[in-house]
Amino acid sequence: MTAPDTLAPARPKAAPPAPRKQRKGWRYAGTVAVFLLPSLVPLTLYTIIPMLGSLWTSLHEWDLITEMRWVGLGNYIELIGDPETRAAFLHTLSFIAGYLPLVYAGGLGLAMLLNRAMAGRSLLRGIYFLPVITSWVVVALMWKWLLNPASGIVNWALGLFGVSGPGWWTDPDWAMPSVILASAWKDLGFVMIILLAGLQAIPREYQEAAMVDGATPWRRFRHITLPLLSPSTFFVVVISLINGFQVFDQVKIMTGGGPGGATQVVVSQIYDLTFRYGRAGAASALSWLLFAVVLIVTIIQIRGQKRWVTYG
Repeated sequence: MTAPDTLAPARPKAAPPAPRKQRKGWRYAGTVAVFLLPSLVPLTLYTIIPMLGSLWTSLHEWDLITEMRWVGLGNYIELIGDPETRAAFLHTLSFIAGYLPLVYAGGLGLAMLLNRAMAGRSLLRGIYFLPVITSWVVVALMWKWLLNPASGIVNWALGLFGVSGPGWWTDPDWAMPSVILASAWKDLGFVMIILLAGLQAIPREYQEAAMVDGATPWRRFRHITLPLLSPSTFFVVVISLINGFQVFDQVKIMTGGGPGGATQVVVSQIYDLTFRYGRAGAASALSWLLFAVVLIVTIIQIRGQKRWVTYG
């Protein structure tokens, strides 16, 4: 038996059919896209397109009336070197530094108090949550009246103890603390609800086992409650920081950025640049600078959460 002299050319193989898993993946992606479409359309129209418009405006000098004039990165360079912009960022950071610890400590205290079995607990939870759903205009005007240096209740109460109250929103040293106090009071109920939900998710068996072992209330709070509450704490910190960078309503109503610019924050400067000085391009550039700062802070928080947040 001899081998053939030549071999027949190999027939090209047909393309293999797409794996079933791949087809299933595409079908799943299409289904998700259909369900996301109702949200994607308004998100694009009312968020993404305005953001891109703001980015385009930030590269121009524009007074909202005449034609835009291209300045490139001129607005950004001017704002970075502007001492008023740096002061606005410092005032915003000082607001956050006072507001965040105050609202968290107050919210945690209320949550732990209302997590106990007591009469009227549901009613108290509703009462403490009421400021959250109240308009900032109402809250700011109420606190402006309470802290009125001449006729406010707070200074009147201090006077009963022989203490001369400060000029809360007329003194540059006290204007920001008065804004912080009003802001923390309004947001206390929101933080309380988030932390209360976190407290109720902690299994009671852990606390009971620690009590059997003789752990004091402080040690149970430090080694059981706080670690297991860290996911709720992380959420509160992220949301409060973002809200802190966007503080505006209370500042505008209570102090108007004064006295002497002592409470001029970033968002109120954006407002003034647009509607007071007619510089929409510079205001848009400042908005993007603020967005960049908030984004960086949020990314740092998300990356750093692995070191202190305990899930499960």
